[in-house]
Amino acid sequence: MKAVILAGGTGTRLLPLTSFMNKHMLPVGKHPMIYYGINSLRKAGIHDILLVTSKNALGMFAQYLGSGAAHGVFITYRIQEEAGGIAEALQLARSFITDGEKFIVLLGDNLFEEDIKPFTESYERQAEGAMVLLKQVSDPHRYGIPVFHASGTIERIEEKPANPQSDLCVTGIYMYDSHVFEFIDQIEPSSRGELEITDLNNVYAAAGLLSFRKLTGWWTDAGTFESLQEAASLLREGI
Repeated sequence: MKAVILAGGTGTRLLPLTSFMNKHMLPVGKHPMIYYGINSLRKAGIHDILLVTSKNALGMFAQYLGSGAAHGVFITYRIQEEAGGIAEALQLARSFITDGEKFIVLLGDNLFEEDIKPFTESYERQAEGAMVLLKQVSDPHRYGIPVFHASGTIERIEEKPANPQSDLCVTGIYMYDSHVFEFIDQIEPSSRGELEITDLNNVYAAAGLLSFRKLTGWWTDAGTFESLQEAASLLREGI
């Protein structure tokens, strides 16, 4: 499988640190945040990685990561000219993914303990569709939350619901087949003018093509000062 890491965004929740540095380059323990996603992919046997970031941050990523050889991977770079949503950033992978290929997408600020290889192997055996990884959280109103059919499959995902129907959230770890680009073409910008990943996943869910697995180890979205500190504590011994 190939991988796409999305590492753009403005990082407004981490201002003023992100006024001069992309949040994915902020130190977490012994390494920049971006290191951990790349290391997780490498350990899962995934070496061909597309990294999507902003034009202002490209130089810093290129200086640290280079071709990826020092990290045991091969990295291709794409520029998202302006913030347009996660699904919009994912469109930049069209030429990177060969027709018929499956791939994994990581949000660069999602840090996690678990080995993802069992999940990617499970998804490889899946005939078609997409897969999301879920994690139990204490504050589900902050996340995309799945609503389940009686059969246990995902009916839809509700983004930051006031009354969550579950304490399982959708993490920033997604797996897609190459039909994802056709589905992105079907969704409309949200009220904030962006192509939302939840809307994309709901296209798969509506077609009965969205499977899921659950993370059991720790997971954090290191996009706030609190979660950044938590991640640094969890990773203080380094990887």
